Amino acid sequence: MTIDWIHFTPWASLAGGVLIGLASALFILLNGRILGISGIVGGLLPPKSGDMSWRFTFLLGMAAAPLVFAWLAPPGFLQPPRIDASWGVLVAAGLLVGLGTRYGSGCTSGHGVCGLSRLSPRSLVATLTFMGAGFLMVYVLRHVM
Repeated sequence: MTIDWIHFTPWASLAGGVLIGLASALFILLNGRILGISGIVGGLLPPKSGDMSWRFTFLLGMAAAPLVFAWLAPPGFLQPPRIDASWGVLVAAGLLVGLGTRYGSGCTSGHGVCGLSRLSPRSLVATLTFMGAGFLMVYVLRHVM
């Protein structure tokens, strides 16, 4: 195994992890809710009165944050991501992730960040399951197919 040292970003990854952890802790302390994206999006369908504004605001902030960062970053700082997949594959992957979060009662942020920090056994099983499935899929796609 070789490491791509040019694209290896441990400090940026650490900073991102700290920000996600801090946001999760603040969200549960200030709102009494778990910061699970699938639960926030899932709460929009069917809509419930009095519960919609914070969900829309949260999702708007998630969509706006990278745009604001790109606007504030120095020229040449950001590189556009390269995704080696067709739109069909991306849509299918998104639908499968959505289906999995529905069956798993949460997503990586809900189980992996918030659930594990609360020592939830269900979140431990869910996190081990989706991480194991991800590892297996990468292995199959890179070594078997």
